[in-house]
Amino acid sequence: MFSAVKLYDELKSKGYSVNIATITGAESEGYEADREIARQLEMVLTQYKADSCVFVTDGASDERVLPLVESRIKINSVKVVTIKQAKGLENTYFTVLEKLKEPHYARIIFGIPALLLLLFAISYALGLGWILPVALIGIYLAIKGFGFEDEFLESFRGFGASTGRTSFVFYLGSLAFLLAGIFVGYGNYASYEASGLQNAWLYAIEGFLFLLPVVLLLYLIGRIMDARRSRYVFRNFKYGMYIGSSILFWIVSYSLVAWIIGQIYFSQFLIYIIIAIAIEIAISNFTSWLRKRAVISRNIKGKEVVNELGALIGKVLKIDARKGMMQVSTSFGNNIVYSIDRIVDVSDKIVVR
Repeated sequence: MFSAVKLYDELKSKGYSVNIATITGAESEGYEADREIARQLEMVLTQYKADSCVFVTDGASDERVLPLVESRIKINSVKVVTIKQAKGLENTYFTVLEKLKEPHYARIIFGIPALLLLLFAISYALGLGWILPVALIGIYLAIKGFGFEDEFLESFRGFGASTGRTSFVFYLGSLAFLLAGIFVGYGNYASYEASGLQNAWLYAIEGFLFLLPVVLLLYLIGRIMDARRSRYVFRNFKYGMYIGSSILFWIVSYSLVAWIIGQIYFSQFLIYIIIAIAIEIAISNFTSWLRKRAVISRNIKGKEVVNELGALIGKVLKIDARKGMMQVSTSFGNNIVYSIDRIVDVSDKIVVR
């Protein structure tokens, strides 16, 4: 801030008409901080009609803040202020500090070891051995490895925010059936284990998978209702894709277990997989067609396009319904092509992810 005041005096002495604006983020990093920066910057630009700016920064988080500023006002110069310590050390410190505050890295550095200790403690207290903790860790690694972690956490945030809404009933029902499936699976395991069957864990999985379709269906209905309530109607198309994927996953998993334990023949297992793939393709194509029709039915040519943080990208130049593409013209004269599948919402503006 002192450096900005000094620069203000220098520019003022040269005859420039200048003002100083201090923009802050938020205590939490990530989306909330970026949204607060964008809000404050738009408030400043509403009060002071500036043509350009000089961006004074300490060098921390420039890669995240600069695009937000550039999308709203022209930057003539960037002045980086380094206070005493070496720039490399300062950037490293801020990088490590910010990463530790981000939920993604905090879960890895602190959350996973804590979860391991808790799981083994609970398992030891209940006399379940090491199988349950290893299975739960395997499920978590599978979710993370296939890129479903963010969606999984977003689901729990949506669950909490829906309290008091009709969708909460579906979430609660989904949770109830999930717990019932776990108890059924554990009951099958205990029963077949007591009878001396070696593959008792397969019957446990079969028992859990039996109620899984109800769990997924109730959950997705709740998500669709929340999306309609928050005006993100286009997210319902994404949930339609999830329905197809859930059907495929359930049929393949259930038939695989049934084949291993000898309840169906291998030929039947292959038939079920083919049917599941056909259903997935049909639902995917139908959902994509519905999305394209929804975009075409609305006159979006010339509308502003923004990302989910609210940063302006440009205006819709044209729509290619056959290829499912949207061409956006930026304020710098460049043309960017977006897939229609990236549209999150269509109202007075087009929101893309």
